[in-house]
Order: sequence, then structure tokens, then C-alpha cells
Amino acid sequence: MNFRHPGAVSSSILSTARLRLRPLRQSDAPAVRGMMSDPEVMRFWDWPPFGDRKTVARIVSGQLGQVAEGSALYWAVCSVTGGPAFGVCDLSDIDTHHRRAEIGFLFAHTHWGQGYASEAMQAIIAHAFGPMDLERLWARFHAGNTASRDLLARLGFSYEGLLKAHILRDGERRDCEIWGRLR
Repeated sequence: MNFRHPGAVSSSILSTARLRLRPLRQSDAPAVRGMMSDPEVMRFWDWPPFGDRKTVARIVSGQLGQVAEGSALYWAVCSVTGGPAFGVCDLSDIDTHHRRAEIGFLFAHTHWGQGYASEAMQAIIAHAFGPMDLERLWARFHAGNTASRDLLARLGFSYEGLLKAHILRDGERRDCEIWGRLR
């Protein structure tokens, strides 16, 4: 049994030298749609790329519902100077009883290779292990996604196991790696 307490976790605005991570809002759906419609961004995602406005709006709405029930936090990643979101990060499957959560991130292809994912995730990890008082974070990604593997390793995560044939994508079964980190 997971213990999720609405209001037990809250979205905060997180800031870094270059980034502002603010709570995701419905008006971010067009930026999310831009990321989810890019085949390169979605290459190692559970679903193929898609750009249907209504579908993306429902996804964002569902994520905001998870925030309202206290089971997840979603941030839009923007430049400190303003502008639209070019990434999203999250803590999901938040379990306040066991003091753990899953982390995730998705960034527009145009913003890859600039250290934004690392910078954003460092802020989220500090928030999770600080004000949220979590003790364990974990991440799941498709085997072969070396960029995610390398980022998680730099962030202090380590390999914990393999979920064989965990995802069915484009008619093929894909393995997923699980990586974790303790406070």
C-alpha cells in the first residue's frame, strides 16, 4: 500500500544558474507537444512520437491531476531569462511513507548537449533529498539509451537491474534498466 498524502508534497519553483524550473501548467502543452512530436526525442520513450494537440493536452492534464493528488510533481524547464519551456522534469510515484520517488526528464532536441538536463536534475535531487525528505530516487530508461545512463551515473545513480521485455514499442519488446540513488 502506497501512502500518498495530498498536500504532503508541493511543487516549488527551483532555480539554477541558467534555469528556472516552475510547476507545469496546462499552457505548457504546446511546448510538450513539440518535444513529443520529435522522433529523436521520443526514440527511447515508451510511446512513439505523436503530436495530436488533444492527446498532449490530456497527458498534461493527467500530470496535473497527479500533482493534485500528491503522487507526482512536474516542472517545466525554462531559461532564467524567460521564454517557453524546453524541457520537463518530474518526481513521480511519490511514496511519502517509504520516502521514495521515480525521477524523469524530457528535453527538446535543440537543447541537448548543453548540460541543461544535468543542471535541472541536480536541482530536483536537492529538492527531493532536502525539503521533501526523501531517501531514495530511482529512474527507468530503455536499454541502449546511453545519454540517460551517462547522465544518471554523473548524478550519483547506479545500476540496479534489468526489466526484460518491459515495454512493447513499435511491435518489439524493449528491455529497461533501473538505476537508483540513496540520499
